[in-house]
Order: sequence, then C-alpha cells, then structure tokens
Amino acid sequence: MKTPSAATCRDPAAFQRVSRLRWPIAAATVLCCLSSARADDGISTDRPDFVESSQVIGSGRFQVEWGFARERSDDASGARPRIDSTPTLLRLGVSDTLELRIETDGYLSSRSDAATPSRVTRERGFADTSLGVKWHMQDGDEASGRPAVAWLLHVDVDSGSAAFRGNGLRPSLRVVGEWELDGAMSVGAMGGVAVDRNPDSGRFAAGILAVTVGKSWTDHFRTFVELAGRQLASSRHGGSVVSFDVGTAYLLSPSVQVDAVVSRGITHTSPDWEFGAGLSIKF
Repeated sequence: MKTPSAATCRDPAAFQRVSRLRWPIAAATVLCCLSSARADDGISTDRPDFVESSQVIGSGRFQVEWGFARERSDDASGARPRIDSTPTLLRLGVSDTLELRIETDGYLSSRSDAATPSRVTRERGFADTSLGVKWHMQDGDEASGRPAVAWLLHVDVDSGSAAFRGNGLRPSLRVVGEWELDGAMSVGAMGGVAVDRNPDSGRFAAGILAVTVGKSWTDHFRTFVELAGRQLASSRHGGSVVSFDVGTAYLLSPSVQVDAVVSRGITHTSPDWEFGAGLSIKF
C-alpha cells in the first residue's frame, strides 16, 4: 500500500481520510486474494434453489453462503404478514467427500398489518441454528446416466429468540441426486423427512420433495426453475408448504457467486411470495 506523502502528513484531515481507507482497502485485497486462490477448484453452492447440491466443498476448504430474503402474504383475516431474514450457511470441508455445516435464517424481522382493528405487530430476533453434515456418496456419469448422489443429516436446535424459537431438537435426513444432460442442462431431485414438534400434538414427521431443472447459458451464468415441497404435512401439523421457484446465479470469479430467486406459494399454507438475493464465497 502506498504511504501518505509529506504534504498529506502535514494536513491532519487528509491524513485521517487516508488512514480510514487503509482497512477497507486491505480487506478488499485479502478477499480478492482468497477468492482467486485455487481458481481451478470452482464454487458449487447450495443456494439459491431449495434442492441442495450433491457436491461438497473439498478437504480444508471453507465456504460462506449468505443472503437476504423477504416473505409476503395476504391471509384470510386481512393481515399482511411479512418476514425478512438473512439466511446463512457455513460449510467446512473435512475430506473430499464430507463436510460440516452450520445453517440459520439469521436475523429475522416480522411485521403483520391487521385490518381490524388497525394495528401493526412487529417482532425481531434471531432464528434457530441447524448443525449438519453432508456426505458425497458418488460422482455422476453423464455417459451412463448415473447421478451424483449426496446425503445430508441436520439437526435444528432451539437456540433462537423466543418469538422465532422452535420446539426442541428437530432432525432431518435428505438425499440428493443430480443428472447432467446434453446442452448444458441439469436436473436435481431431493427427497427426505424431517421430524418436528407441535406444542399441542407432540412430535410428527413431515416429508420433503423437490425437483429443479437448470440451464448453464455460459460458463458464468445459469438459470433454474423448481418445484419445491419444503414441508409435506397434514393441516393438523401446519399443512404443506409448496412453492414454484425461478432463479439465477452468476459467477463473479471461480470462487465468488451472486444469485437471485423469486418463489410463488402454490398451497394456502405457503407464503404467497418470497424474494431473495445472495452472495457466496469459497476460501
């Protein structure tokens, strides 16, 4: 980094301005160096679609996937609930087939506008944290049609703020299959089961089932459409949450990705709309 000139040092205000720039410039330089390191090992993210990737990040690697999301609905009572969240996923590579994971919806802010009587209800706090592991069981083979397969085991911990905290430990098990097709097309499918707890009726099991179809238009740009059954349960246990999703992802470098997604709920217990954008970096 260039040192301040003698004239700058004689001007205290100018010197302070230069000093304030040192940390942002240094941080940006380190980030660029880290994101360009091992460029031959490109990033593969689990966002923005609901179907997880079958790939793990590799031994000794660390990956951050962060985003902002907003849910919006209009319920039968005339209220218009809105929830803002900051979904975050931290991934640590243990081996070339295994990674450890910490996942959360981060900081949450909810708002509901009641029609009668006219009032606004607000809640702010932090979401629960999920601890997990992903195992890449097998590589895919386009010639034979064999999919790449991974298993994910997670446990949601009731660690969030009171307004957003779940009930006890809630495990889930998911399996992902990915097929690479001709014309830069790909298909991913994920199925699984999650165990949750209802304060009134106790523990129950909910299904998970989703399919995504992606298209890589260039080496940097891809899009996808998806049908996501995030929770398949009876109305007694909150009903089924199913959405139709459309999204895109763009590689700024081999290890830095930005993305965006729009989801439309297609069951009455799903949020009407969800919008999200994110940034992922592999170190």
